[in-house]
Amino acid sequence: MDPTRPLYARPLFRYCPRCAREAGDGDDGRRFVCPHCDFRYYHNVAAAVAAVVVHDGALLITHRAHDPAAGTLDLPGGFLDPGEAPEHALARELTEELGWSALPAPLLFHHAAPNYYEYAGVRYATCDLFYRLEPATRPPLAPADDVAHAEWRTLATLEPAEFGMASAREVVARLRAACGT
Repeated sequence: MDPTRPLYARPLFRYCPRCAREAGDGDDGRRFVCPHCDFRYYHNVAAAVAAVVVHDGALLITHRAHDPAAGTLDLPGGFLDPGEAPEHALARELTEELGWSALPAPLLFHHAAPNYYEYAGVRYATCDLFYRLEPATRPPLAPADDVAHAEWRTLATLEPAEFGMASAREVVARLRAACGT
């Protein structure tokens, strides 16, 4: 599979999820339209959040426990649940992944970046929303869920290539450029 090309709905639906008839061809790949019952499915962008937690010149990083990109570095975060605001999703993810009962500092919007998240043979296009936190003290780390390990590292010791997700690589590159490392 070509990693530069999105994998859209067309290869996933050989049969219509509604009428179960053979799908045929003819849609644009991002959407699926059944030629028999007019069922429509749009493979839209999913929203995800991540925390850029900085304390005393160090960045909080996690190690991915599972695919995609198992074993690579990451920033804590995850997908929004339906109906969930990004700030609530990030607070929930930090609880699930690091055991935090409350946010250690106010969330400040950092930036947004497009990304792809490949899972079970499906490439999901995402819009990753990054929030910066600058706690007065380092909160305790209790890695759980899909985090194998968490640690604090100075930006000078981090290379963007160590991060499994393109959007996280972009964040680290931006942070390093901002501080001249």
